[in-house]
Amino acid sequence: MNRALRAGRSRGLIELRQSVTNPGDLLNHILWPALMLIALWFLRDRPFGPALLPSILGMNTAMAMVSISQHLVADRDDGTLLRARTTPNGMLGYLTGKLISVSGGLLLDLAIFLLPALLLVHGLTTDRPTTWLTLLAMLTLGLAATLPTGAVLGSIFDSPRSQGLLTLPILTVIGISGIFYPITALPGWLQAAAQTFPIYWLGLGMRSALLPPEAVTTEIGDSWRHLQTITVLGTWATITLLIAPTVLRRMARRATVPTRRAT
Repeated sequence: MNRALRAGRSRGLIELRQSVTNPGDLLNHILWPALMLIALWFLRDRPFGPALLPSILGMNTAMAMVSISQHLVADRDDGTLLRARTTPNGMLGYLTGKLISVSGGLLLDLAIFLLPALLLVHGLTTDRPTTWLTLLAMLTLGLAATLPTGAVLGSIFDSPRSQGLLTLPILTVIGISGIFYPITALPGWLQAAAQTFPIYWLGLGMRSALLPPEAVTTEIGDSWRHLQTITVLGTWATITLLIAPTVLRRMARRATVPTRRAT
C-alpha cells in the first residue's frame, strides 16, 4: 500500500508539472481565472462587488468536482483506468495521483485569480489573522466534499462527450447559489434548493472570511451560519467519501480495452 501511495504521489506531481509546462494545459489554468477577473472588473462598483471575490473563490473550489470527473471519464475511455485496475493497489495509487494533480491545479488557479483580484477589490478584511485560517479551512473542507463528489459523478458517464452534459446543471446551480448576486434576491424556493448543494456554502464560508462583519446583512438570516456550513459540507464529504470507493471499483470493473481506430 505504501508503494502504491508513493507511486500515486509521484504520478500526481508529474501530471501537475506537465499541466504547467504544456502550453495547452497552461492556457486552461490562465483562461478561467482571467474570465473571472474580467467579470470582477465590470462588477466591482456594484453594491455587492466586494462579495464577488470570495464567492468566486468558493465556486472555483466546488468546480474541482467537474475537473476530477473529466479526468476519470477520459482515463476510463483511453484505458488508463483499466491498467490501474490490473496492478496491485493500482486504483489506490491512481486515485492518490488524481487527488494531488487536481488539488494542485486548483490551488494554482486560485492563486492566479486571487493575487490580482485583491488589487481590484477594496473593503476586504485581509488583515485579520482569522481570514487566512478560515479560507484554508473552507478550502480543505470544500475539497473533501467536492473531490469524491466528482468521482461519483464521473462514474455516471460513459464517454468524455456525454460528460459534457454535466456542464448545464452545474451552471444552473451556480446561478442560484449567490455567487454573482445576493441569494436573498431570489425566491424562497430557489434559496432552499441552492442550500442543498456545496457551492452556496463554499461561497458563504469564503465571504465570512474576507468580508467585514456588516456585510452579513445581505445573507440569509443576517448570519454567516458557520455551524451550518461545516455541517452541510461535512455531510457531503462523509456521504461521498463512503460512496466513492465502491463507485470507483465498479467503474474500474466496467473499464474495457479501448478499441483501436483504423487508420
